[in-house]
Amino acid sequence: MSTSSSPFDYWIRRCNNGLDSISVSGSKYAPFIVGHDVVGYLDRSFASEHLGRFPDVFSTDGDGSAVRLHERVEAVEDLEARSEIVQGVLRQLRDEGVITGWRDELYPVLTSFEQPPVLLIERAASVYFGIKAYGVHVNGYVRRADGTMDMWVARRSKSKPTWPNRLDHIVAGGQPHGISPTDNVVKECGEEAGIPESLAKKAVAVGAVSYCSEYEYGLKRDVLFCYDLELPEEFEPVVVDGEVETFYRMPIDEVIEVVKRRHEDHGDETYKDNCNLVVIDFLVRHGLIGPETPGYLAIVRSLRPAGELR
Repeated sequence: MSTSSSPFDYWIRRCNNGLDSISVSGSKYAPFIVGHDVVGYLDRSFASEHLGRFPDVFSTDGDGSAVRLHERVEAVEDLEARSEIVQGVLRQLRDEGVITGWRDELYPVLTSFEQPPVLLIERAASVYFGIKAYGVHVNGYVRRADGTMDMWVARRSKSKPTWPNRLDHIVAGGQPHGISPTDNVVKECGEEAGIPESLAKKAVAVGAVSYCSEYEYGLKRDVLFCYDLELPEEFEPVVVDGEVETFYRMPIDEVIEVVKRRHEDHGDETYKDNCNLVVIDFLVRHGLIGPETPGYLAIVRSLRPAGELR
């Protein structure tokens, strides 16, 4: 992917460290195929060591080049029934400690957001299967009388299983099966920040960013639907569900400085990795990162890597 000399490159590269892993022939990942479509990418060692124990559910091409659902499973036409067969395997892997962070939340497995799912799997397994997953991120901001902006920033709970104590958006969440992104925003606004429905419904869909991150156990291939929510001067979010320690109202110039930080140097005083992409997109759209910024076009282009936004 193209890069530039901008300090914002750090987060773009960090979030897209898995792109080459699926574009290079013969990589450590095998396509996960349902029907005739590639819907994910599986670490070959994970597929062989764990999924290989369930030959009546998963099958592997003779040369190990792809993993598929067993033809008996594919023949099950009912989505929920087919998914339940796979869920049985995933629950066993959970009980064995192979899959961690179980959420009891189903993610759709699909070729693109507009297509119907071919399978539903537990959210915690999405990275192991390298499926395309979706989320919603809300930029909650306040416009001051002098025209400057503040942004509401959350600090994640220390007890969160992922990214504990890091900075986050005022509201963000995964996009589960069975609810629209906009309805999900309204739900998450109430659950995470005490934002009333009447105010949450004013959130404006402003686009999406995408990325492909490599972890020890697989690939996180996400599309994040971005929303801007202009909040009244007097509004203050409140901690509701315990996933957030506290909220800060931060001048936008300070937000920019936070995004310029590297995690190696500043640790918990940096955003959760993927939040940086959404904030950078916000800064671009509001003219706070402009054509004069070194590598401007590369920044804009790299927020949506070719082939990943679908």
